[in-house]
Amino acid sequence: MSYTKVDYTDTEPVADAMHFLRDPLECEQVGVTVVDCDPGWTGKPHNHADQDHEEVYVLVEGEATVTVDGEDVSMTAGDALRIDPDSERQIQNGERQSQFVLVGAP
Repeated sequence: MSYTKVDYTDTEPVADAMHFLRDPLECEQVGVTVVDCDPGWTGKPHNHADQDHEEVYVLVEGEATVTVDGEDVSMTAGDALRIDPDSERQIQNGERQSQFVLVGAP
């Protein structure tokens, strides 16, 4: 088959928010994650230096802040943010529900 289709809500969320789709979609070159952030949700600070993955965060709904190497980047729906593999990043959600789509690849 030349495609794979899944409903992200059928995957078990990690950290009460993150739906990892790489394996369910059988991706070989790219990772995709949908993040449904409750008000006040905060992600874990991390980087992808070991995997050499750059990431793009697209905020689909709501408002949030992504801290990149200690710098707060305010985001509103429609904003996209590219992050280098070595940079530490952390999502801090605002006062209402938001949704991100994260895409990463080596």
